[in-house]
Amino acid sequence: MTDTVPKTMRAAVLRRVGELVLEERPVPVPGPREVLIQVRAVGICGSDVHYYEHGRIGDFVVRAPLILGHEPSGVVVACGADVTRLSPGQRVSLEPGVPCFTCVECRLGRYNLCPDMRFFATPPVDGAFCEYVVLHEEFAHPVPDSLSDDAAALLEPLSVGVWSARKARVGPDTRVLVTGAGPIGLVALQVARALGAPEVVVTDVRAQRLAVAAELGATMTVDVTTTSLADAEVEADVLLECSGAPAAIGPAIRRVRPGGRVVLVGMGGDEISLPLAHVQRHEIEVTGTFRYANTWPAAIALAASGAVNLDRLVTHHMGLADTERALTITAEDETALKPVVRPQE
Repeated sequence: MTDTVPKTMRAAVLRRVGELVLEERPVPVPGPREVLIQVRAVGICGSDVHYYEHGRIGDFVVRAPLILGHEPSGVVVACGADVTRLSPGQRVSLEPGVPCFTCVECRLGRYNLCPDMRFFATPPVDGAFCEYVVLHEEFAHPVPDSLSDDAAALLEPLSVGVWSARKARVGPDTRVLVTGAGPIGLVALQVARALGAPEVVVTDVRAQRLAVAAELGATMTVDVTTTSLADAEVEADVLLECSGAPAAIGPAIRRVRPGGRVVLVGMGGDEISLPLAHVQRHEIEVTGTFRYANTWPAAIALAASGAVNLDRLVTHHMGLADTERALTITAEDETALKPVVRPQE
C-alpha cells in the first residue's frame, strides 16, 4: 500500500445489543485480487437496525464485536498484485457479498444463494461503518461522476428493486402493487415505472412516505390505516411485498389477478399466513427473494439515466462518530427515510 494510506482507521463497532462504540482498527491489507477502498458513504439498512436492537436476524447471530453497514460507496486507494480491472482513484459502488465462485449455485449464476457467501455486516463478516474496507475487484463497480457518493452507495438497495422486478417479470403491460413505502418499496416503485409499468399502486401506514411515493411516480397511493385495498378497488398483475408486515401480505395477495405473481421482498417474521385457497384457485405464483445477482450494471444505468432518483431517498447525513444516532433516528423521526453515514467525517 502507498505511504498515503494510514496504518489504522476508525470503525463503529457493535459490541453488544444496543451498544455501538468507536474503535481504532488496523487498515485491512488487500489480497492479490482485492482492492482497498476508502469508504465515502454508507446507507443505513433495516437489517443494520435489527442487529443493533436484537443482535440477530434468523440464523445469523452476532456472537462477537461486529462492524455493521452493507450499503457502501468509496474510492479505490490501493490494489492487490493481481488486480486488472481497477486502479487507484476510481470511484466505486460496492456489491457487498463475495461468493465462493465454485459451488453449484455460483456456477449456475445464482451466486446470491452461495452457501459460503461472505456478506458485509452479516455475522461474522465485518461491514463498512469504517474508513477503509477491502473487496474482491469483481464486486467493486466503477460509477460515473454524475452519481453522488450517496447514490453510489444506494445502488445496493436499488439492486434489491432490480432483482425483485426481474423475479416478477415486470414489463410495459404489468400493473404493479407495492406494499411498503420504505426505501426498498420506493426503489421497487421506480424500477417498475422505468420498466414501463403503466400503473404502480403503493401502500403504507405513513402519509409522509406515501407523499414521496407519489413524487417518485406512483400512479396511486393507499393509506391502509384508513382505506382497505378492496375498498380502493386495487387489482394488480404483480405484488412486490416490501413491508415485511404479516398483516399486509394476505390482503395484498387477494388483490392479485388470476395467473399473477407475488414476490416477497420484505423480511418479516420467520413464518407468515398466506391465503392459500386464493393462491391455488387463481394459480398465483409466490416466490421469495434473497439479495441479488448480476444487478449492478442495470442499477448503475437506471440511476445514471435519471430513471431512478436515489438522492431523493436520503434524509439525514451523519459522521462516523454518530453512527449510533443514524441507527436509531428512523424510530424517533417520522421524516427519516434513509440516513447515510459518511465515515470520512
